Amino acid sequence: MTTLVERFSNDEQFEGMLFADGYDEAFVGLGWRFHDGPVAVYDRNKVIEIMMADGLSYDEAVEHFEFNVIGGWVGDKTPIFMVMAEFLAVE
Repeated sequence: MTTLVERFSNDEQFEGMLFADGYDEAFVGLGWRFHDGPVAVYDRNKVIEIMMADGLSYDEAVEHFEFNVIGGWVGDKTPIFMVMAEFLAVE
């Protein structure tokens, strides 16, 4: 079965798009920044869940995510990491 990441990475119209290695299951779609786009968009919480499944504690996963993933600017096509609105709702 072809993943969404594989489908986008093999499509000429998305040439040059960068993807976060190892987080295909957290890929949710495409996003655009001013003069940049499309860029890959990932669910931050799913990325952290994947890290935890690989053996990191929650705190270790968050620290690694914030320092190495968010801090890993690789140019205009750097992926975006978002939090689904349902997790931001205040009761």
